[in-house]
Amino acid sequence: CCHSHLAVPGNRQTWLRKYSLTATLRPYLNAVRATLQAALCLENFSSQVVERHNKPEVEVRSSKELLLQPVIISRNDKEKVLIEGSINSVRVSIAVKQADEIEKILCHKFMRFMMMRAENFFILRRKPVEGYDISFLITNFHTEQMYKHKLVDFVIHFMEEIDKEISEMKLSVNARARIVAEEFLKNVSFSNSFTCKTLNKDDQELKYDFHCFLFFCCSSETEETRKNAFLLQSWPSLWSVHIRGDKL
Repeated sequence: CCHSHLAVPGNRQTWLRKYSLTATLRPYLNAVRATLQAALCLENFSSQVVERHNKPEVEVRSSKELLLQPVIISRNDKEKVLIEGSINSVRVSIAVKQADEIEKILCHKFMRFMMMRAENFFILRRKPVEGYDISFLITNFHTEQMYKHKLVDFVIHFMEEIDKEISEMKLSVNARARIVAEEFLKNVSFSNSFTCKTLNKDDQELKYDFHCFLFFCCSSETEETRKNAFLLQSWPSLWSVHIRGDKL
């Protein structure tokens, strides 16, 4: 019996991590794809309230009998998709995973960048539904002018790539922060530690290693350090730093 050896591209751990992520994400995306394919059975339908008006009923909501039951597909508490259907339009709202404050900022900036250019994406809304990060609006005119399966592929591809984009931006920010901290420390020579006295309700003294403090101000690993670094950066008038008995 001969064994065939499959070549794993790149680092094996990286490949396995990527394969595992794709395997866990695939059922979620398949559920979204199947629901979108069913919801995109749209037809031209004029308004029943205003003559000669043809508006997306999922947005106007003037006739309840024309609306379908909204569907929420959730992977976890932070990742979910809301699909709202109607007779002539479908609205898709996506909540993107945001593990920490940096990812929240990056996600907000990235989504804002895209929504300011909504006319270039055709189906992108300029404002997301409340509680979600980004929304798409697909009408019967879109399905008449474009392939329906291509519209579904676009939404699925966006969901696949958005997490990777935010992760890459986060790594880039952290790498740049480390370089900035290193360059700053090359020209600064202080003692190893300092005492920072904060005017909080407990009036406690927080002692940090100066080098670690500068590093964690840019990119920290623990929640407690992030809190303290944020306190020191946000309210400089409430604290004083003493190095070797002299004020900085």
